[in-house]
Amino acid sequence: MSEATTTKKKPIIDVFLGGAKRGFYIGVETVLPSMILGYVIMQFLTLTGLMDVLAIVCAPIMRLFGLPGEAAAVLFSAFFSKAAGAAAASLFGEGVLTAAQCTILIIPCMLMGTLVGHFSRIVLVCGVEPKRQPLMLAVPIVDSIVGMLVMRLILVAMGLM
Repeated sequence: MSEATTTKKKPIIDVFLGGAKRGFYIGVETVLPSMILGYVIMQFLTLTGLMDVLAIVCAPIMRLFGLPGEAAAVLFSAFFSKAAGAAAASLFGEGVLTAAQCTILIIPCMLMGTLVGHFSRIVLVCGVEPKRQPLMLAVPIVDSIVGMLVMRLILVAMGLM
């Protein structure tokens, strides 16, 4: 009798529950701390008055994307974690951002989200040549810029901005 015939299959419910348990722990151990980081960054910027400074300094650049200067906080948060960038979109709840502006911001949250962590865990650990490392940082940022501009054009064409 072969080993394959003696191995008993797990019931589908056990497999499902095991996957759900692992997914729950991933959410609690990875996603939740990142979202808390985003909320902490936003509260820190707001309570210290740095959000007002950031809004004034970043307003000219952010206007290119149809966004207020405060939206730069979402981009800064996204560098550390996709979930932190999403949490920083709490500006929507405060009335600073519209739904259309949040739609524009989801692109950099996804394309360059967790850039700092990914760069250190992948690019540096894999030993990418130092002369190519700036390119590895630039590609997601350029993609995000292009994506935000294209999304703004789409939203304008749809009459949502």
